[in-house]
Amino acid sequence: MADWEASPLFDEIERLVLEFADAMTITGRDVSDELFARVHERFDDDAIVELTETVAWENASSKFNRALRIPSQKLWKRS
Repeated sequence: MADWEASPLFDEIERLVLEFADAMTITGRDVSDELFARVHERFDDDAIVELTETVAWENASSKFNRALRIPSQKLWKRS
């Protein structure tokens, strides 16, 4: 997913969601007012809460597993 911005696999809305997830996830970044406004143009309040919760859950789960040395379950494979 490192090259999601240039990948033809994602449409405009998916890129917006990935940008939002990156802003929530990457240390030192934040969801700017401009980014939040773009998200709010596409999604209603309930969808934004659900998206935010999902990204936050995945981030917490990742940190939890890493701290406890829980390895990947190998549910996907890079192609």
